[in-house]
Amino acid sequence: MKLKKILITGAAGFIGFFLSKRLLADGLQVVGLDNLNEYYDPGLKKSRLDQLTSLQGFTFAQIDMADRQKVAELFAQHKFDAVVNLAAQAGVRYSLENPHSYVDSNVVGFVNILEGCRHNDVKHLVFASSSSVYGGNTKMPFSVHDNVDHPVSLYAATKKSNELMAHAYSHLYGLPTTGLRFFTVYGPWGRPDMAYFLFTKAILSGEPINVFNQGKMLRDFTFIDDIIEGVVRVIQNVPQANPGWDRENPDPATSYCPYHIYNIGNNHQETLMHFIEVLEHCLGKKAEKNFLPMQNGDVPATYANVDDLVRDVDFKPSTSIEEGLQKFVSWYQEYYS
Repeated sequence: MKLKKILITGAAGFIGFFLSKRLLADGLQVVGLDNLNEYYDPGLKKSRLDQLTSLQGFTFAQIDMADRQKVAELFAQHKFDAVVNLAAQAGVRYSLENPHSYVDSNVVGFVNILEGCRHNDVKHLVFASSSSVYGGNTKMPFSVHDNVDHPVSLYAATKKSNELMAHAYSHLYGLPTTGLRFFTVYGPWGRPDMAYFLFTKAILSGEPINVFNQGKMLRDFTFIDDIIEGVVRVIQNVPQANPGWDRENPDPATSYCPYHIYNIGNNHQETLMHFIEVLEHCLGKKAEKNFLPMQNGDVPATYANVDDLVRDVDFKPSTSIEEGLQKFVSWYQEYYS
């Protein structure tokens, strides 16, 4: 059974934009939902959306996920085969300033999506979780089979809550759900609040860049094309109950109901300083660095174990930061002239 009509929430966002384009190119029907909020430059979202609305098979709905009635009406009207929930209030640091926006979007909004799936016979809900759920964990690489009960930001806590809520619906209503923990996604058309975007803007303007934790950060940088390939494969891989699931030793990544969690990361750690050096090389300009202590809510290192993804959908991200950053810089210089 091929799932053909897909709802993508956050379609004007970074990952939602690329996923919509890819699914449309594969001949699927896509309905894109987005509230076009002003968390970052709405002009960038509009540019992405303009591209999507010119493509055959794409329908746009400007709806806030927290609007229960409008979300319910959208589901009733379209009868989706699958839903990919990418809409969220993103960013660890912003969650320290504006916690309520995270609950509205990431918790209330997610319940509305779950209810839409439940009442309209959706065959598969795929939803964005985050590497931030690993929180205080230090065992590397991060494995989906490890416990993740110690978040260090409200953003991470809302993402963990999505995993728990999805499991409850898989248990209660047999709704197949798959959570994807994304690791530091970067690339063209990315989010302007992300470090690599801020670095590029500052370096080209001759302004200093803020380098947190004295530059001793380790990140599993994952290029957007790799993320999209992983998501596309996961959508058609509807989870099954794990027959070997043991209630005495519960596996957090699977369940006795149709539920699964995957990491999507590059499976390769880079130091933040090396990442900056590659960016400097791509830009042909050195950065003036302002070294600062670690920020609240941040973690010193991320690193994804992707064995389950490789086993179940035969895919492993492989784009190097040299290749990925060159593509980003080329796009940035063209887009911002």
